[in-house]
Amino acid sequence: MKKLFFLPLLAVLAMAAKVATSYNVDTNSSVIVWTGYKVTGKHTGTVKIKNGTLSTDNGVLTGGSFEVDITSITCTDMEGEYAGKLVGHLKSDDFLGAATYPTASFVITKAIPQDSKGNYKIMGNLTIKGITKEVKFFANVAEANGVVNAAGKITIDRSEFNMRYGSGSFFDGLGDKTIYDEFDLQVTLVAKK
Repeated sequence: MKKLFFLPLLAVLAMAAKVATSYNVDTNSSVIVWTGYKVTGKHTGTVKIKNGTLSTDNGVLTGGSFEVDITSITCTDMEGEYAGKLVGHLKSDDFLGAATYPTASFVITKAIPQDSKGNYKIMGNLTIKGITKEVKFFANVAEANGVVNAAGKITIDRSEFNMRYGSGSFFDGLGDKTIYDEFDLQVTLVAKK
């Protein structure tokens, strides 16, 4: 009889030992650095995170999401008129369509630990211009003193999100005006309880 009582008690204690924690992304400390590539070089800039959460269970990343303020996009490798023209073009319908789609989002569907050093394979749904595609990338996530720091690089094929301007995959004869389809987002998230 004691054994029958003891086993359910152990199961309850084991479930209670799991500590699921949710963290809110600190939008002032978090940022995305974008890099776009063309035949003659590249451009870089930033875009702000609007909000987000990360979830852990006993220190292991289990989920999360974040929203991006597309209207906040900047160019950091140029200044003045040229930077303004580039940002204006990126916000236009040729690229991000910021007037119609002012936000983009990412939702984690799987976080697969790769080792004991906080490295993960992340799978999730990225939505840009109202189009959702699954993306996969590697990230490092560290939790300490009530703060989660997460960083990863997402490589995206812009043509999958209806951004085909200057793409050699869709237009012939662009020469040195060709803009490559793939661009990188270096995502750095700082989240707190």
